[in-house]
Amino acid sequence: MDIKGKIKDNMNAHRNLKIICNRPELELDERRPNIMPKAVYTLAKERKRRVCEWIRGLKFPYGYASTLPHCIDMMELRMHGIKSHDCHVFMQKLIQIVFREMLPEHVWSALTEASLLLQSICSTTVDVHKFHELENSVAIIMCNVEKIFPPAFID
Repeated sequence: MDIKGKIKDNMNAHRNLKIICNRPELELDERRPNIMPKAVYTLAKERKRRVCEWIRGLKFPYGYASTLPHCIDMMELRMHGIKSHDCHVFMQKLIQIVFREMLPEHVWSALTEASLLLQSICSTTVDVHKFHELENSVAIIMCNVEKIFPPAFID
């Protein structure tokens, strides 16, 4: 969510894009070298506020992900101190709902595919046939995610 100190997006990274990647929409403009273009998945401040308010308004059964709404910092518009189980709930169940109207279709569909993959992998029971389907689709899903997000995002 473009949090200061947490991103690795700087001028050198944008200069390297021209050499390493084929992402002309993220390259520095020669006429305005001090302005870095935002990635397609970056949310504007108002959209961040809507996401944070939505998460803060969620009600969960006690013990499921009940601490998730308390991890929202409305001043900085970010999540902090999120427990691993709550993070799993967010990644597997909520990410596909909260960003549906916020992100472009190709970004949302890649996130949704990754979310459904995580949901299937983390399931308590996995059918053998389903496991073979997952094995075949994981490369495609990760490729779709890597087309949008930088490699450091996935590590």
